[in-house]
Amino acid sequence: MATAVETLGKLERRITISFPLTEVRAEVEKRLKVQAKTAKAPGFRPGKVPLKMVAAQYGYQIETEVLNDKVGRAFNDAANEAQLRVAGYPNIEPKQESPAGVLAFDATFEIYPEVVIGDLTTVEIETVKADVSDAEIDKTIDILRKQRVHFHTKGEAGEHGDGGEPVAANGDRVTVDFVGSIDGVEFPGGKAEGYAFVLGEGRMLPEFEAATVGLKVGEAKTFPLAFPEDYHGKDVAGKTASFTITLQKLEWAHLPEVDAEFAKSLGVADGDVAKMRDDIKVNLEREVAGRVKARNKEAVMDTLVKTATLDVPKSLVAQDTERLAEMTRQDMAQRGMNVKDVPFPPELFAEKAERRVRLGLILSQLVGENNLQAQPEQVKAQIEDFAQSYEDPREVLKYYYSDRRRLAEVEALVLEENVVNYVLGLSKTSSKAIAFDELMGSNAQA
Repeated sequence: MATAVETLGKLERRITISFPLTEVRAEVEKRLKVQAKTAKAPGFRPGKVPLKMVAAQYGYQIETEVLNDKVGRAFNDAANEAQLRVAGYPNIEPKQESPAGVLAFDATFEIYPEVVIGDLTTVEIETVKADVSDAEIDKTIDILRKQRVHFHTKGEAGEHGDGGEPVAANGDRVTVDFVGSIDGVEFPGGKAEGYAFVLGEGRMLPEFEAATVGLKVGEAKTFPLAFPEDYHGKDVAGKTASFTITLQKLEWAHLPEVDAEFAKSLGVADGDVAKMRDDIKVNLEREVAGRVKARNKEAVMDTLVKTATLDVPKSLVAQDTERLAEMTRQDMAQRGMNVKDVPFPPELFAEKAERRVRLGLILSQLVGENNLQAQPEQVKAQIEDFAQSYEDPREVLKYYYSDRRRLAEVEALVLEENVVNYVLGLSKTSSKAIAFDELMGSNAQA
Protein backbone atom coordinates (compact mmCIF):
# COMPACT_ATOMS: atom_id res chain seq x y z
CA MET A 1 0.00 0.00 0.00
CA ALA A 2 1.08 3.63 -0.47
CA THR A 3 0.43 6.77 1.53
CA ALA A 4 -0.86 10.03 0.15
CA VAL A 5 1.61 12.07 -1.87
CA GLU A 6 3.61 14.55 0.22
CA THR A 7 4.74 17.83 -1.31
CA LEU A 8 8.35 18.62 -0.35
CA GLY A 9 9.04 21.45 -2.79
CA LYS A 10 7.93 22.95 -6.09
CA LEU A 11 8.60 19.70 -7.93
CA GLU A 12 9.74 17.29 -5.21
CA ARG A 13 7.26 14.74 -3.87
CA ARG A 14 7.36 11.73 -1.54
CA ILE A 15 5.32 8.56 -1.29
CA THR A 16 5.71 5.98 1.48
CA ILE A 17 5.27 2.40 0.30
CA SER A 18 4.69 -0.49 2.70
CA PHE A 19 3.65 -4.16 2.60
CA PRO A 20 3.66 -7.13 5.00
CA LEU A 21 6.95 -8.95 5.46
CA THR A 22 5.05 -12.21 4.98
CA GLU A 23 4.32 -11.23 1.36
CA VAL A 24 8.01 -10.77 0.65
CA ARG A 25 8.95 -14.05 2.32
CA ALA A 26 6.25 -15.93 0.42
CA GLU A 27 7.42 -14.54 -2.91
CA VAL A 28 11.09 -15.24 -2.09
CA GLU A 29 10.27 -18.84 -1.19
CA LYS A 30 8.26 -19.24 -4.40
CA ARG A 31 11.17 -18.01 -6.53
CA LEU A 32 13.69 -20.13 -4.63
CA LYS A 33 11.65 -23.24 -5.46
CA VAL A 34 11.70 -22.26 -9.14
CA GLN A 35 15.46 -21.66 -8.93
CA ALA A 36 15.94 -25.04 -7.25
CA LYS A 37 14.61 -26.85 -10.32
CA THR A 38 17.72 -25.90 -12.30
CA ALA A 39 20.26 -25.22 -9.51
CA LYS A 40 23.59 -27.06 -9.62
CA ALA A 41 25.97 -27.94 -6.80
CA PRO A 42 28.88 -30.38 -6.43
CA GLY A 43 27.65 -33.85 -5.44
CA PHE A 44 24.06 -33.24 -6.51
CA ARG A 45 22.23 -33.81 -9.75
CA PRO A 46 20.71 -30.70 -11.38
CA GLY A 47 17.38 -29.95 -9.71
CA LYS A 48 18.16 -32.08 -6.66
CA VAL A 49 20.07 -29.49 -4.64
CA PRO A 50 18.53 -29.04 -1.13
CA LEU A 51 16.44 -25.87 -0.78
CA LYS A 52 18.60 -24.66 2.12
CA MET A 53 21.68 -24.74 -0.12
CA VAL A 54 19.79 -22.96 -2.89
CA ALA A 55 18.70 -20.32 -0.37
CA ALA A 56 22.27 -19.87 0.84
CA GLN A 57 23.53 -19.37 -2.71
CA TYR A 58 20.70 -17.36 -4.28
CA GLY A 59 18.67 -16.05 -1.35
CA TYR A 60 20.12 -12.53 -1.16
CA GLN A 61 19.90 -12.00 -4.91
CA ILE A 62 16.30 -13.24 -5.08
CA GLU A 63 15.24 -11.23 -2.04
CA THR A 64 16.71 -8.09 -3.65
CA GLU A 65 14.88 -8.82 -6.91
CA VAL A 66 11.58 -9.34 -5.06
CA LEU A 67 11.94 -6.08 -3.12
CA ASN A 68 12.84 -4.15 -6.28
CA ASP A 69 9.87 -5.62 -8.14
CA LYS A 70 7.35 -5.00 -5.37
CA VAL A 71 8.56 -1.48 -4.57
CA GLY A 72 8.80 -0.53 -8.22
CA ARG A 73 5.32 -1.86 -8.99
CA ALA A 74 3.81 -0.20 -5.92
CA PHE A 75 5.46 3.12 -6.76
CA ASN A 76 4.23 3.05 -10.36
CA ASP A 77 0.71 2.17 -9.25
CA ALA A 78 0.69 5.00 -6.70
CA ALA A 79 2.07 7.54 -9.17
CA ASN A 80 -0.46 6.53 -11.81
CA GLU A 81 -3.32 6.64 -9.33
CA ALA A 82 -2.27 10.16 -8.29
CA GLN A 83 -1.90 11.07 -12.02
CA LEU A 84 1.70 12.20 -11.52
CA ARG A 85 4.20 12.57 -14.37
CA VAL A 86 7.41 11.41 -12.73
CA ALA A 87 10.59 13.10 -13.93
CA GLY A 88 13.69 10.92 -13.77
CA TYR A 89 13.99 8.08 -11.30
CA PRO A 90 12.75 7.99 -7.70
CA ASN A 91 15.20 7.78 -4.82
CA ILE A 92 13.95 4.88 -2.70
CA GLU A 93 15.24 4.35 0.83
CA PRO A 94 14.08 2.05 3.65
CA LYS A 95 11.96 3.85 6.23
CA GLN A 96 13.68 3.96 9.58
CA GLU A 97 10.60 3.36 11.71
CA SER A 98 7.82 1.00 10.65
CA PRO A 99 5.37 -1.35 12.45
CA ALA A 100 6.51 -4.85 13.29
CA GLY A 101 6.13 -7.27 10.40
CA VAL A 102 5.92 -4.47 7.85
CA LEU A 103 8.48 -3.32 5.29
CA ALA A 104 8.27 0.39 4.45
CA PHE A 105 10.14 2.58 1.97
CA ASP A 106 10.18 6.30 1.22
CA ALA A 107 10.18 7.11 -2.50
CA THR A 108 11.32 10.70 -3.12
CA PHE A 109 11.01 12.00 -6.66
CA GLU A 110 10.31 14.97 -8.89
CA ILE A 111 7.41 15.60 -11.22
CA TYR A 112 7.39 17.34 -14.58
CA PRO A 113 6.75 21.06 -14.24
CA GLU A 114 4.02 23.20 -15.68
CA VAL A 115 5.43 25.00 -18.71
CA VAL A 116 4.04 28.46 -19.39
CA ILE A 117 5.09 29.91 -22.74
CA GLY A 118 4.69 33.66 -23.09
CA ASP A 119 2.91 35.49 -25.88
CA LEU A 120 5.06 34.73 -28.91
CA THR A 121 3.28 37.35 -31.01
CA THR A 122 4.97 40.08 -28.99
CA VAL A 123 8.57 38.85 -29.15
CA GLU A 124 11.11 40.19 -31.65
CA ILE A 125 13.54 37.83 -33.36
CA GLU A 126 16.34 38.91 -35.67
CA THR A 127 17.16 36.33 -38.34
CA VAL A 128 20.17 36.35 -40.64
CA LYS A 129 20.75 35.78 -44.34
CA ALA A 130 23.85 35.56 -46.51
CA ASP A 131 24.59 35.30 -50.23
CA VAL A 132 27.25 33.46 -52.18
CA SER A 133 28.97 35.82 -54.63
CA ASP A 134 31.74 35.31 -57.19
CA ALA A 135 34.20 36.52 -54.55
CA GLU A 136 33.31 33.58 -52.28
CA ILE A 137 33.66 31.17 -55.20
CA ASP A 138 37.08 32.64 -56.00
CA LYS A 139 38.18 32.29 -52.36
CA THR A 140 37.08 28.68 -52.34
CA ILE A 141 38.98 27.98 -55.54
CA ASP A 142 42.09 29.54 -53.98
CA ILE A 143 41.71 27.24 -50.98
CA LEU A 144 41.33 24.23 -53.27
CA ARG A 145 44.43 25.29 -55.21
CA LYS A 146 46.45 25.58 -51.98
CA GLN A 147 45.32 22.10 -51.00
CA ARG A 148 46.87 20.86 -54.24
CA VAL A 149 50.08 22.87 -54.03
CA HIS A 150 53.39 21.29 -54.98
CA PHE A 151 56.88 22.62 -54.30
CA HIS A 152 59.97 23.08 -56.48
CA THR A 153 63.51 24.05 -55.61
CA LYS A 154 63.65 27.81 -55.66
CA GLY A 155 66.07 29.27 -58.18
CA GLU A 156 66.18 26.17 -60.40
CA ALA A 157 64.54 26.42 -63.80
CA GLY A 158 61.68 24.04 -64.47
CA GLU A 159 58.51 23.71 -66.51
CA HIS A 160 56.74 26.15 -64.15
CA GLY A 161 59.64 28.60 -63.87
CA ASP A 162 62.30 29.08 -61.18
CA GLY A 163 60.24 30.76 -58.43
CA GLY A 164 62.30 33.92 -58.50
CA GLU A 165 65.33 34.93 -56.43
CA PRO A 166 66.51 32.05 -54.17
CA VAL A 167 65.84 33.92 -50.97
CA ALA A 168 63.37 32.69 -48.32
CA ALA A 169 60.05 34.55 -48.46
CA ASN A 170 56.52 34.08 -47.20
CA GLY A 171 54.85 31.17 -48.99
CA ASP A 172 58.10 29.26 -49.42
CA ARG A 173 58.71 25.90 -47.79
CA VAL A 174 61.96 25.97 -45.87
CA THR A 175 63.94 23.14 -44.31
CA VAL A 176 66.16 24.24 -41.46
CA ASP A 177 68.44 23.00 -38.72
CA PHE A 178 68.13 24.92 -35.48
CA VAL A 179 69.41 24.91 -31.95
CA GLY A 180 68.22 27.03 -29.03
CA SER A 181 69.71 27.79 -25.64
CA ILE A 182 68.78 29.74 -22.53
CA ASP A 183 71.64 31.27 -20.58
CA GLY A 184 74.02 29.26 -22.75
CA VAL A 185 72.37 25.93 -22.00
CA GLU A 186 70.45 23.95 -24.63
CA PHE A 187 66.94 22.98 -23.54
CA PRO A 188 64.77 19.94 -24.43
CA GLY A 189 62.83 20.43 -27.66
CA GLY A 190 65.00 23.36 -28.71
CA LYS A 191 67.02 21.49 -31.32
CA ALA A 192 66.12 19.86 -34.65
CA GLU A 193 67.62 18.91 -37.99
CA GLY A 194 65.80 18.88 -41.31
CA TYR A 195 62.71 20.62 -39.89
CA ALA A 196 60.36 21.80 -42.69
CA PHE A 197 57.60 24.40 -42.54
CA VAL A 198 55.94 26.96 -44.80
CA LEU A 199 56.72 30.57 -44.05
CA GLY A 200 53.66 32.69 -43.33
CA GLU A 201 51.41 29.87 -42.10
CA GLY A 202 52.07 30.72 -38.45
CA ARG A 203 53.34 27.28 -37.41
CA MET A 204 56.40 28.86 -35.84
CA LEU A 205 56.67 31.82 -33.48
CA PRO A 206 56.81 35.21 -35.28
CA GLU A 207 60.47 35.86 -34.33
CA PHE A 208 61.48 32.48 -35.76
CA GLU A 209 59.77 33.11 -39.08
CA ALA A 210 61.05 36.68 -39.30
CA ALA A 211 64.63 35.46 -38.82
CA THR A 212 64.19 32.85 -41.58
CA VAL A 213 62.90 35.32 -44.16
CA GLY A 214 65.74 36.57 -46.37
CA LEU A 215 68.08 33.63 -45.86
CA LYS A 216 69.71 31.71 -48.72
CA VAL A 217 70.53 28.01 -48.65
CA GLY A 218 73.59 27.42 -46.47
CA GLU A 219 73.23 30.71 -44.59
CA ALA A 220 72.84 30.79 -40.80
CA LYS A 221 71.45 33.37 -38.41
CA THR A 222 71.45 33.80 -34.63
CA PHE A 223 68.61 35.72 -33.00
CA PRO A 224 66.80 36.14 -29.66
CA LEU A 225 63.33 34.63 -29.23
CA ALA A 226 61.02 35.52 -26.34
CA PHE A 227 58.62 32.69 -25.50
CA PRO A 228 55.11 33.88 -24.56
CA GLU A 229 54.00 33.54 -20.93
CA ASP A 230 51.25 31.11 -22.04
CA TYR A 231 53.55 29.00 -24.24
CA HIS A 232 52.66 25.30 -24.10
CA GLY A 233 56.22 24.39 -23.07
CA LYS A 234 56.13 25.35 -19.39
CA ASP A 235 59.93 25.04 -18.96
CA VAL A 236 60.56 27.87 -21.43
CA ALA A 237 57.35 29.90 -21.13
CA GLY A 238 58.11 33.56 -20.43
CA LYS A 239 61.86 33.11 -21.04
CA THR A 240 64.11 34.46 -23.80
CA ALA A 241 66.22 32.00 -25.77
CA SER A 242 69.03 32.42 -28.29
CA PHE A 243 68.44 30.48 -31.51
CA THR A 244 70.73 29.70 -34.40
CA ILE A 245 69.07 28.53 -37.62
CA THR A 246 70.68 27.24 -40.80
CA LEU A 247 68.69 27.08 -44.03
CA GLN A 248 69.25 23.69 -45.66
CA LYS A 249 66.58 23.67 -48.37
CA LEU A 250 64.37 26.27 -50.05
CA GLU A 251 61.30 25.49 -52.18
CA TRP A 252 58.70 27.70 -53.76
CA ALA A 253 55.00 26.88 -53.95
CA HIS A 254 53.45 26.25 -57.34
CA LEU A 255 49.66 26.45 -57.34
CA PRO A 256 47.85 24.61 -60.11
CA GLU A 257 46.29 26.74 -62.81
CA VAL A 258 42.50 27.01 -62.90
CA ASP A 259 42.07 25.04 -66.09
CA ALA A 260 40.49 21.87 -67.41
CA GLU A 261 42.94 19.63 -65.52
CA PHE A 262 42.15 21.41 -62.29
CA ALA A 263 38.41 21.03 -62.92
CA LYS A 264 38.86 17.32 -63.61
CA SER A 265 40.74 16.93 -60.32
CA LEU A 266 37.57 18.23 -58.62
CA GLY A 267 35.37 15.64 -60.28
CA VAL A 268 34.19 17.56 -63.36
CA ALA A 269 34.65 14.84 -65.96
CA ASP A 270 34.77 17.06 -69.05
CA GLY A 271 37.00 19.68 -67.42
CA ASP A 272 34.48 22.49 -67.92
CA VAL A 273 35.70 25.32 -65.64
CA ALA A 274 32.32 27.09 -65.73
CA LYS A 275 30.61 23.90 -64.59
CA MET A 276 33.20 23.58 -61.84
CA ARG A 277 32.34 27.07 -60.60
CA ASP A 278 28.62 26.20 -60.69
CA ASP A 279 29.25 23.05 -58.65
CA ILE A 280 31.26 25.03 -56.09
CA LYS A 281 28.49 27.60 -55.86
CA VAL A 282 25.85 24.92 -55.26
CA ASN A 283 27.95 23.37 -52.49
CA LEU A 284 28.61 26.76 -50.89
CA GLU A 285 24.92 27.67 -51.04
CA ARG A 286 24.04 24.39 -49.34
CA GLU A 287 26.60 25.10 -46.61
CA VAL A 288 25.35 28.67 -46.22
CA ALA A 289 21.74 27.51 -46.01
CA GLY A 290 22.67 25.05 -43.25
CA ARG A 291 24.53 27.66 -41.23
CA VAL A 292 21.80 30.25 -41.68
CA LYS A 293 19.27 27.71 -40.48
CA ALA A 294 21.45 26.92 -37.44
CA ARG A 295 21.87 30.61 -36.57
CA ASN A 296 18.15 31.29 -36.90
CA LYS A 297 17.28 28.20 -34.89
CA GLU A 298 19.59 29.39 -32.13
CA ALA A 299 17.83 32.77 -32.12
CA VAL A 300 14.46 31.05 -31.77
CA MET A 301 15.69 28.77 -28.99
CA ASP A 302 17.15 31.72 -27.10
CA THR A 303 13.79 33.47 -27.38
CA LEU A 304 11.90 30.44 -26.09
CA VAL A 305 14.22 30.10 -23.10
CA LYS A 306 13.68 33.77 -22.22
CA THR A 307 9.93 33.67 -22.84
CA ALA A 308 8.94 30.45 -21.10
CA THR A 309 8.47 30.06 -17.36
CA LEU A 310 9.10 26.70 -15.70
CA ASP A 311 10.95 24.96 -12.90
CA VAL A 312 13.55 22.52 -14.20
CA PRO A 313 13.70 19.08 -12.50
CA LYS A 314 17.14 18.61 -10.94
CA SER A 315 17.01 14.88 -11.59
CA LEU A 316 16.73 15.41 -15.35
CA VAL A 317 19.60 17.90 -15.28
CA ALA A 318 21.74 15.39 -13.37
CA GLN A 319 20.96 12.67 -15.92
CA ASP A 320 21.81 14.92 -18.86
CA THR A 321 25.00 16.08 -17.13
CA GLU A 322 26.13 12.46 -16.92
CA ARG A 323 25.14 11.92 -20.55
CA LEU A 324 27.16 14.94 -21.73
CA ALA A 325 30.17 13.85 -19.70
CA GLU A 326 30.04 10.36 -21.19
CA MET A 327 29.66 11.74 -24.73
CA THR A 328 32.71 13.95 -24.15
CA ARG A 329 34.68 11.01 -22.79
CA GLN A 330 33.82 8.86 -25.82
CA ASP A 331 34.64 11.68 -28.24
CA MET A 332 38.04 12.24 -26.64
CA ALA A 333 38.75 8.51 -26.63
CA GLN A 334 37.94 8.31 -30.35
CA ARG A 335 40.50 11.08 -30.91
CA GLY A 336 43.14 8.84 -29.36
CA MET A 337 43.21 10.48 -25.92
CA ASN A 338 43.53 8.28 -22.83
CA VAL A 339 40.76 9.59 -20.57
CA LYS A 340 39.83 6.34 -18.84
CA ASP A 341 40.81 7.56 -15.38
CA VAL A 342 40.37 11.29 -15.94
CA PRO A 343 37.62 12.80 -13.73
CA PHE A 344 34.97 14.89 -15.45
CA PRO A 345 33.55 17.35 -12.87
CA PRO A 346 29.75 17.66 -13.26
CA GLU A 347 29.94 21.45 -13.06
CA LEU A 348 31.64 21.47 -16.48
CA PHE A 349 28.40 20.28 -18.08
CA ALA A 350 25.71 21.45 -15.65
CA GLU A 351 24.88 24.74 -17.38
CA LYS A 352 24.59 23.15 -20.81
CA ALA A 353 22.57 20.27 -19.39
CA GLU A 354 20.16 22.65 -17.67
CA ARG A 355 19.58 24.53 -20.94
CA ARG A 356 19.06 21.29 -22.88
CA VAL A 357 16.52 20.02 -20.35
CA ARG A 358 14.74 23.37 -20.25
CA LEU A 359 14.53 23.52 -24.05
CA GLY A 360 13.37 19.91 -24.22
CA LEU A 361 10.46 20.63 -21.88
CA ILE A 362 9.55 23.81 -23.78
CA LEU A 363 9.67 22.07 -27.17
CA SER A 364 7.61 19.16 -25.88
CA GLN A 365 4.95 21.60 -24.69
CA LEU A 366 4.88 23.49 -28.00
CA VAL A 367 4.80 20.33 -30.09
CA GLY A 368 1.99 18.77 -28.08
CA GLU A 369 -0.16 21.90 -28.00
CA ASN A 370 0.24 22.72 -31.69
CA ASN A 371 0.64 19.31 -33.39
CA LEU A 372 4.16 20.05 -34.62
CA GLN A 373 5.30 16.43 -34.74
CA ALA A 374 7.54 15.38 -37.62
CA GLN A 375 5.47 13.94 -40.46
CA PRO A 376 6.74 10.99 -42.57
CA GLU A 377 6.85 13.08 -45.74
CA GLN A 378 8.90 15.75 -43.96
CA VAL A 379 11.38 13.17 -42.73
CA LYS A 380 11.75 11.70 -46.21
CA ALA A 381 12.27 15.16 -47.71
CA GLN A 382 14.99 15.90 -45.15
CA ILE A 383 16.82 12.65 -45.90
CA GLU A 384 16.56 13.32 -49.63
CA ASP A 385 18.12 16.72 -49.01
CA PHE A 386 21.00 15.05 -47.17
CA ALA A 387 21.38 12.63 -50.09
CA GLN A 388 21.86 15.34 -52.72
CA SER A 389 25.56 15.66 -51.98
CA TYR A 390 26.20 11.90 -52.34
CA GLU A 391 26.90 9.91 -55.47
CA ASP A 392 24.17 7.34 -54.79
CA PRO A 393 21.18 8.97 -53.00
CA ARG A 394 19.41 5.61 -52.72
CA GLU A 395 22.14 4.33 -50.42
CA VAL A 396 21.61 7.34 -48.15
CA LEU A 397 17.88 6.62 -47.92
CA LYS A 398 18.63 3.00 -47.10
CA TYR A 399 21.18 4.08 -44.47
CA TYR A 400 18.59 6.06 -42.50
CA TYR A 401 15.51 3.90 -42.99
CA SER A 402 17.37 0.71 -42.01
CA ASP A 403 18.12 1.99 -38.50
CA ARG A 404 15.43 3.33 -36.16
CA ARG A 405 17.93 5.39 -34.18
CA ARG A 406 19.21 7.16 -37.28
CA LEU A 407 15.66 7.84 -38.38
CA ALA A 408 14.85 9.22 -34.94
CA GLU A 409 17.72 11.69 -35.28
CA VAL A 410 16.22 13.02 -38.52
CA GLU A 411 12.76 13.16 -36.94
CA ALA A 412 14.20 15.26 -34.11
CA LEU A 413 15.73 17.69 -36.64
CA VAL A 414 12.43 18.01 -38.50
CA LEU A 415 10.54 18.52 -35.24
CA GLU A 416 12.89 21.34 -34.26
CA GLU A 417 12.47 22.91 -37.68
CA ASN A 418 8.69 22.73 -37.28
CA VAL A 419 9.01 24.55 -33.96
CA VAL A 420 11.31 27.18 -35.48
CA ASN A 421 8.94 27.84 -38.36
CA TYR A 422 5.98 27.99 -35.99
CA VAL A 423 7.66 30.52 -33.70
CA LEU A 424 8.96 32.65 -36.57
CA GLY A 425 5.46 32.64 -38.05
CA LEU A 426 4.02 34.13 -34.84
CA SER A 427 6.77 36.51 -33.76
CA LYS A 428 7.90 39.86 -35.06
CA THR A 429 10.91 39.07 -37.20
CA SER A 430 13.53 41.17 -38.91
CA SER A 431 16.25 39.97 -41.25
CA LYS A 432 19.88 41.06 -41.24
CA ALA A 433 22.35 40.35 -44.02
CA ILE A 434 25.72 39.18 -42.72
CA ALA A 435 29.02 38.69 -44.49
CA PHE A 436 29.85 35.26 -45.83
CA ASP A 437 33.08 35.08 -43.81
CA GLU A 438 31.26 35.99 -40.59
CA LEU A 439 28.70 33.27 -41.17
CA MET A 440 31.24 30.62 -42.04
CA GLY A 441 33.28 31.53 -38.98
CA SER A 442 30.32 30.89 -36.68
CA ASN A 443 29.27 27.56 -35.27
CA ALA A 444 25.78 28.04 -33.89
CA GLN A 445 24.23 25.14 -32.00
CA ALA A 446 21.02 24.85 -30.11
